[in-house]
Parts: sequence; C-alpha cells; structure tokens
Amino acid sequence: MDLKEAILSRRSIRSYKSDLVSEQTLKELFNLVKMSPSWANTQVWEFVLVTDKHIKDKLINSMPEGNPARKACSEAPIMIVELGIKGKSGFKKGEPMTNKGDNWYMYDAGIAMQTLCLAAHSMGLGTVILGLFDAEQAGKILNLPENIAVVAMTPIGYPAADSKCPPRKDISEFIYKDSYGVKKF
Repeated sequence: MDLKEAILSRRSIRSYKSDLVSEQTLKELFNLVKMSPSWANTQVWEFVLVTDKHIKDKLINSMPEGNPARKACSEAPIMIVELGIKGKSGFKKGEPMTNKGDNWYMYDAGIAMQTLCLAAHSMGLGTVILGLFDAEQAGKILNLPENIAVVAMTPIGYPAADSKCPPRKDISEFIYKDSYGVKKF
C-alpha cells in the first residue's frame, strides 16, 4: 500500500478481532514510528503497550462511561498509550523557543501517532486515536514520573469490521491565500 492509498483508506476502527499482534509486527511498526519528525530531533514520544487485562481495565475506566472507544479498547489485544516527554521539544538550552512554551511536545507526539496509525493501517491493523480520558489518572495507573505526560491512547489489533469515512470538508473551506478569509480555491 502506498502512502496516498493509506491516507485515503485509513479509518478509525472501533471493533477488533481477538487475534494477537506478533512481536515482529510490533517491531516493524515502531521502526516506522521512530522515523517521525520532531523538533530538533528530540523524539519526545514514548509508548506503553498494555496487554494486561487488569491494567487495560483501569485505563478504560479513565474514560467517561459514554466514550464509545471503551468497547474497542476492551476487544483489542493491545492498548497503546502514547507519552510525551516534557521540557525538551520546543526548547533550546532549557529555555522555550516559541510562545507555545512546553506544549510543543504535543505537536511532535501527534505526528508520531499519525505515523503509527498510517503504518498500522498499511500492515492490516486498526487503530482509533483516543483523547477523551483522564490523562492524570492514566499517568498514575502507569506510574509515570512528573516529566512524562499521557498524550493519547489507541487500541490496536486486526479490525473485525470495516468503518466508513465520515464526511470531509471541501478544501475551499480551509485553504486561504495570503490572508485569512481570502479563498484560494
């Protein structure tokens, strides 16, 4: 699958088979993720792969009851928790270099998560990026130090069903020329 096809066909998967994902497949996946770009090559992302049912259940409980991803996380053989290292991305010699302060690690982590999702899809795996959970509670469950933050989570596994593409904006709705509001297309 080429990149264009992966971008066009990747969907958020909310139903998983119980089939295990091999260690070799996971290594191949994360060897692709490590190639994600980051501020000054700081590579501030880390991941916890959770397979222990007890820990998965605790992480699922960090999500609100109405979160439809709870079921997906329960079904998938692995929950991936993406972490971000604070105080590195967007910094030079310990000082923030942008007006975004210590939030730049979120941008770098987002790039890595997108790489993970596209690479997983190209390998026949499904993901759905989760942000609706109590990040502090999830961090406590995983025993994180203060300089590490939970950024996102995703179940990962083999899809049990296809997912449809939701409607997308036309590019004329978000592309401008030279100044905000001046339509390009």
